[in-house]
Amino acid sequence: MSIGAREQPRLVADIGGTNARFALLDGVDPRDECVLPCAKYPRLVDAIEHYLQQVGATDSRSRPVEGAVAIAGPIVGDHIRMTNHVWEFSAAATRRELRFERLIFLNDFTALAHAVRHLPADELESIGGGRAVAGAPIAVLGPGTGLGVSGLIPAAEHWIPLQGEGGHVTLSVRTEREIAMLTQLHKRFSHVSAERVLSGPGLVNLYQALCGVDNVVPDALEPADITRRALAGSCRLSLETVGMFCALLGTMAGNLVLTLGAVGGLYLGGGIIPQLGRLFNGSHFRDRFEDKGRYADYLGDVPVHLIRTPLPAFIGLVHAFSGPGPKLEAA
Repeated sequence: MSIGAREQPRLVADIGGTNARFALLDGVDPRDECVLPCAKYPRLVDAIEHYLQQVGATDSRSRPVEGAVAIAGPIVGDHIRMTNHVWEFSAAATRRELRFERLIFLNDFTALAHAVRHLPADELESIGGGRAVAGAPIAVLGPGTGLGVSGLIPAAEHWIPLQGEGGHVTLSVRTEREIAMLTQLHKRFSHVSAERVLSGPGLVNLYQALCGVDNVVPDALEPADITRRALAGSCRLSLETVGMFCALLGTMAGNLVLTLGAVGGLYLGGGIIPQLGRLFNGSHFRDRFEDKGRYADYLGDVPVHLIRTPLPAFIGLVHAFSGPGPKLEAA
């Protein structure tokens, strides 16, 4: 049965470490979008059932029997455990409890990789570079509650989204100040991954580490407090935290593009960068992205796009129902 011929909608969900976003699909158009806080619900099934009740999709004609879920965590088998939230569950048991005929799970940034070739051009903000090389690999990166990493690889007539855990690679630093910051973090973490710094909680880790370098007692700040103080220029260490965050993200982004050969461009997602506004635009992100010695010109030509599309993962989930690439279909 084609998508357009279905009487019942399909469920799509983008599950992050903080919020769960839901919508229903009639064909390829999402409707009844809703954001629910993950912490309010003991299980993923509880959040889904609450959403379906809220939008009145509970009878035999309106309740979905198929769904696709993008989730912030590794998808390596039936047992799924989120990295930055307490939910863990069996994919197969979840499908049966929801009474779905089909339920797909994929990493949240794999879903975003599915989406990038279909995003409206006027919802992409250019962060420098030249023109994308047609048919070349594409890189996808974004800090939010965690650090999402993916890519899109051409394969004959298809594009294959990567499903990995690149946010947990070892953090790469360049300057003496960054080395001192990293030394502070090593006192707390046996392995300092990129996500330990390049994420919402990472902003706090970075701020506290810089306070440690300067022998300053840190204030009890949330990520939003650090961003607010930096934008207001009211706190030197908050301003330095945001600046170093952007520079380290640029180094991470350049490494990813070199690894994938992603001369088709880099797409930046996640919820943090848009909140930084002028601080990101005036940062050393692009400088550090290109600062790769003999490969500076190679990276200088690579276009970077900041995604401004609301709920872009939903666009990727539409294509996940029929597109190729790694995903788990709950048995």
